[in-house]
Amino acid sequence: MSLSIILSMSTFALAASISPGPVNLVCLSCGTRYTISTGLVFVTGATLGFIALFIAIGLGLYTTLEAIPALNSILRWGGVIFLLYLSFKLAVFDGKLSENQSDQAPSLITGAMMQWLNPKAWLASASGIGAYTNGNDIQQVLLFAAIYLPICWLSLGSWVYAGAFLQRYVNQPSILKVINRILAALLVLSAVYLIAK
Repeated sequence: MSLSIILSMSTFALAASISPGPVNLVCLSCGTRYTISTGLVFVTGATLGFIALFIAIGLGLYTTLEAIPALNSILRWGGVIFLLYLSFKLAVFDGKLSENQSDQAPSLITGAMMQWLNPKAWLASASGIGAYTNGNDIQQVLLFAAIYLPICWLSLGSWVYAGAFLQRYVNQPSILKVINRILAALLVLSAVYLIAK
């Protein structure tokens, strides 16, 4: 595979991973509420979950979804409901950080599962597989996944670090409440985009 294709795959992976989406917003929230190491556990789960989804789509899951349109619809509405649930949880958060924050932190498993419910992850996987690989070439899919892995982890990790940077400004519950409501509004916009598609 040529260097130009590898660079194109890397650019695609970076753009898809670092752009705002539901998982990125949860990473940002983790950074404002928990330690960086706790946030990076979630990032690791989300990255591994995404790579598993990416490979599954590359191995033919996307073809199955195209063959059964009802599954596509169920996935989209499941994603909408999930995004609205997350936005509700952020919107009603009172801004007070509890002493036992680590007990409530999203886990590695939560991160992995969240990607399978994340419409952005499905779209990025399907469009990346379609644009840069041949449907039957598993080596191309695995190479793309190997390129994606560190880029995805670093991109999501940067959102945790951004949240940690904001943490110094969110010691006041009123400020954290405003930030969470902005994040909630962005998640609602993501859901609206899915409905309008």
